Amino acid sequence: MSAAPQIEPFDVVIIGSGPSGQKAAIQARKAGQKTAMIEREPGVGGACVHQGTIPSKTLRETAVQMVRLRRGADVFNATIGAGTEITRLLTRLDRVVNAHVAYMHNQLVRNGVHLLNGRARFLSPQVIEVESVTGQVRQLSAKLVIIATGSRPRNPAEINVDHENVLDSDSILSLSYLPESMVVLGAGVIASEYASVFALLGVKITMVDKTDRPLKFLDPEMTVRFMRELERNEGRFVGGCSASSVEFDGVGSVKTNLSNGETLISEKVLVALGREANIDGLGLAAAGLKANARGVIEVDPNCRTVVPHIYAVGDVIGPPSLASASMEQGRRAVCHALGLPPGTSADLIPTGVYTVPEISSVGLSAEEAERRGMKVLVGRANFDQVARGQISGIDDGLLKLVADEHGKKLLGVQIVGDGATDLVHVGMMALLAGQDVDVFVENIFNFPTLAEAYRVAAFDVIEQRPKA
Repeated sequence: MSAAPQIEPFDVVIIGSGPSGQKAAIQARKAGQKTAMIEREPGVGGACVHQGTIPSKTLRETAVQMVRLRRGADVFNATIGAGTEITRLLTRLDRVVNAHVAYMHNQLVRNGVHLLNGRARFLSPQVIEVESVTGQVRQLSAKLVIIATGSRPRNPAEINVDHENVLDSDSILSLSYLPESMVVLGAGVIASEYASVFALLGVKITMVDKTDRPLKFLDPEMTVRFMRELERNEGRFVGGCSASSVEFDGVGSVKTNLSNGETLISEKVLVALGREANIDGLGLAAAGLKANARGVIEVDPNCRTVVPHIYAVGDVIGPPSLASASMEQGRRAVCHALGLPPGTSADLIPTGVYTVPEISSVGLSAEEAERRGMKVLVGRANFDQVARGQISGIDDGLLKLVADEHGKKLLGVQIVGDGATDLVHVGMMALLAGQDVDVFVENIFNFPTLAEAYRVAAFDVIEQRPKA
């Protein structure tokens, strides 16, 4: 009988190397903690880098750039459409992913994080076993454990996702060519991003969801602009229903029967009905943990589980499931566990949705403020009101400022249009600094820039202020 593996002691053990795990590891090392990170895949980065954020945004950027070339066809020769090889659109993907993985790996190594490759499972609340692909087993002990194992696509049992004709958000980019048509099941962030990008590339898109509009959690005025662009690219949204069955005909088409009686025939189907936490095989029971009714690990506001020295961060604890929020959760969890000051409040987390057009928000929307019993004034600026918007031909952009009923205190910012996910940070910094709406009038913006929309929207608020 072989001897049990010797237990290797660490101060902090992090399971998962995605955005939340990475930031947790760096914070732990900055605090002088002996830190190990366990990742089951060959490279660091998690689904964010390898299947999710980085690949999808690379495809989006390629699509946007190619369509700009197509619309300037008198100068450039760029043709895309059904049958175009996906590899032509993702020629930069391997380079982008490899560069980001190398950066993250080097950052972790440079900071002295011990990287272990293998599958992790709890043997007890303090001991974690790591089994490599070759079957080698190691055991680690930890004073602090951070679970950052992420999530995977949630595929309903009644839908056969074969990853060839019926795909999920992990396998969608394995398509060898652009299909002529695609049904997208879902209307959340992932569904909306892929639907709008493929529509932009000339694929006939039909989105299906039980909600009455896509991206239900966003300001309705933002989703109106999203729908306008989707329809401009000949996309369609079918709301208030779901798919009762999805069947491949064995030849080249997929039949989707809807609960409203409609039948859709398409070349491909994308199932984007949310994600589920990666907790299988972790041995949570041995750690004294279990998933809640929603299938995620329950934590307190500091990301602490019911076991005091075990924290969970990122997608494994559920919404908001944003890479930026996950990073902050990882950092703040370690700070809380080690008794370190976490810094500025994490309440103001910007939301970025990389649809076509982009949508981003921070703080309160008018609807949210009114639900809290607040009266508000809203200032608007269309991008075609500023010189940069006119120069760039951006006719679908809108920036909204939400202020209190006196038109002074800034409560929130919502933006739709090119550059929204960058522009929102101007508003976020104003909110963090407690600035009034007037700050956008009293300060200078580069000319011409889309940021000037802040001044236009601020003037709109000021004009609505109650007269003394």
